[in-house]
Amino acid sequence: MMDNKYASLLPKYFFVVRGSAVSDVSASNAFDAALTKAGIGHCNLVLASSILPKDAKEIPQLDMTPGAITFVVMAHAEGVSGETLGAGIGLGWLTKENSIEYGIIAEEHGIKDEKKIEEGLYRKIGEMAKIRRLGLGEIKTVVESIKVIKKYGSAIAALVLLP
Repeated sequence: MMDNKYASLLPKYFFVVRGSAVSDVSASNAFDAALTKAGIGHCNLVLASSILPKDAKEIPQLDMTPGAITFVVMAHAEGVSGETLGAGIGLGWLTKENSIEYGIIAEEHGIKDEKKIEEGLYRKIGEMAKIRRLGLGEIKTVVESIKVIKKYGSAIAALVLLP
């Protein structure tokens, strides 16, 4: 059996966060405030793509150490006054012969309400399963939306990956 020297990089745990905020100063300040509301504004975020090992377990949100390098799959929307923004994360477990193979994560975001975000997540997860020619078990979605009332707004949803 080959030793997998990268096994320490496999996520063992995950949790999902969401947040939204507005700012009179800038879109990046609204984004920073949304991250802070979600509880990850004090982390150094590294974007990951869309796969979870089959043994990864969802846990309650952790209070991350400030400055921690933090791997996330993130959906992020920015907009201006009068717009409704949405961001969502969808997680589906792929199956083969009734056994979980691994998880897939989809992001959806834009000038959309919660219903449109959720519809997009289900479509994307379905397509991801189809491409892989695997069955689809349980699906979970987490969606955040906000009606922007100041100059700038931001909505985020993120799945945080932990070793």
